[in-house]
Amino acid sequence: YEVALFGEFFSKDLKAIRERFGLHSEAAQAMHCREILLEPLDAKSQRDSGVDPIMLRARKELLEPNAGWALYSYSKPEPTKLYSDATVRPWATVQVIGDALSFASAMGYVRRSQIYKRGYSFRRGPLVIQMFQQEQVDPKTQKPSPAHADTLWEVEVKNAQPARNTQERPLTALIQEVLKVQELMKGLLDLRRQDL
Repeated sequence: YEVALFGEFFSKDLKAIRERFGLHSEAAQAMHCREILLEPLDAKSQRDSGVDPIMLRARKELLEPNAGWALYSYSKPEPTKLYSDATVRPWATVQVIGDALSFASAMGYVRRSQIYKRGYSFRRGPLVIQMFQQEQVDPKTQKPSPAHADTLWEVEVKNAQPARNTQERPLTALIQEVLKVQELMKGLLDLRRQDL
């Protein structure tokens, strides 16, 4: 499962939010990644028959020269009545060596869209905190261009690796971890559950 909270803010608050996250984290680094959203070849017929197709996402860190691709997929979030404080959703991920997009194509997936994210990543225990702006994609070159100065910054606070809901480590413990970050940011950044 993924346990997450989300937020957004304007550039004028960047320095204060970055410093608060940095103060309460074990590590921080710049991030720049490419994410591609893939859908099954028969996604339209699945939708027409009332079924939500399982989307696949491919992600590659661009600041790490030898980074491979990660393929991952989310299912629908668990109902609010089960987990009202954070978004909790099934999450599967796999690292791919080589051409991940050809691998996804061989599994019957086609590219639907792509985005580039640039910003900062923080580690806090089992959590990763990412704050980023989405960059514009040049339609001709498919390369990123810097985000506009007034583009909102997005924040995701989530577990770094998929978690199992076990007696030894129930998801409620992970929810408490993300809620601690929510409390740390109170008055500066509103982090909340989001139904995706």
